Amino acid sequence: MIPETMTAVLLTGHGDFDKLELRHDVPVPAPRPGEVLIRVAAAGINNTDINTRIGWYSKKVEVETSAAAAATPDEDDASWSGIPLHFPRIQGADACGRILAVGDGVDPARIGQRVLVRNMLQSYVDYRPYECWTFGSEIDGGFAQFTVAPSREVYAVECDWSDAQLASIPCAYSTAENMLHRAKAGAERILITGASGGVGSAAVQLAKRRGTEVIAVCAATKAAEVRALGADRTVDRNADLVAELGRNSIDLVVDIVAGPAWPQLLDVLRTGGRYACAGAIAGPITEIDLRTLYLKDLTLFGCTFQEDAVFENLVRYIEAGEIRPVVARTYPLAEIARAQRDFLSKTHTGKLVLLPPEVLV
Repeated sequence: MIPETMTAVLLTGHGDFDKLELRHDVPVPAPRPGEVLIRVAAAGINNTDINTRIGWYSKKVEVETSAAAAATPDEDDASWSGIPLHFPRIQGADACGRILAVGDGVDPARIGQRVLVRNMLQSYVDYRPYECWTFGSEIDGGFAQFTVAPSREVYAVECDWSDAQLASIPCAYSTAENMLHRAKAGAERILITGASGGVGSAAVQLAKRRGTEVIAVCAATKAAEVRALGADRTVDRNADLVAELGRNSIDLVVDIVAGPAWPQLLDVLRTGGRYACAGAIAGPITEIDLRTLYLKDLTLFGCTFQEDAVFENLVRYIEAGEIRPVVARTYPLAEIARAQRDFLSKTHTGKLVLLPPEVLV
């Protein structure tokens, strides 16, 4: 028997941790036509959850994520899509669990499947190019005991991973795989920034499976852990990249950091090199010398929208045993504020994951 109410964390508005409200009387959603109801087993923490909560995506905010809570966003453009959010909202871009019920038009044989929800949903925008909804932003997500999602974007996965490991995949790994996919990464020399975090550590593994030489930028204290993930070399995040690596020494930069040191990333790219970006945790406002861009014939990729192949690739890698995420720590759903504080401290390597209360059905 599926209960009528559930435990969930509601985001009540843009702001600090006080905007996260743990409730035990939230109605369990019913799957609409084409959707499935999922009992959530685990939900990962991501930058996008925090960025959305604090309104960091607003163009009015010009500081790094960790300092943005003190800023005042413009409510009209404070979501990643630039469309105002409707509150309350259940966040959580990552979710794994089991299908408990299906809506009209969905094969009942799906009930019982262990699944991952694709975090960039296209069903709700009729699969129009470069449009999507983020799970946990434009639609309620995984910070709850139950959630709904379009059946065609909920993937059955066969593996021996823990729930926390499986919940580490959707946002971080699809972001990393999308950058590599978009830039057509191959057997070449790649520089990855923020390599100890969720996206960065995913990018290291995903790049190595493509046969690349990986140079990873991270804190010196995390270098050994990042090399254990497959990095061929690590560079301290405070280092002068040009002095360490040399100009024109890198084929592709995979970046989620940006910030004041960003111009160095173009300096180390070879002529004809590529740069892929899906984040700016050190700050979104940078400087560019356009002469570097055009005289070196560089190609810059902004990477948000994901082709179907990206998530399909990840499921294939999981089932083939070609990747395995690093889970730094798990927390009860009720401790979401502590988990996000720990996330912002950047003292961990890999993913932080929330576990909702178990429910008998």
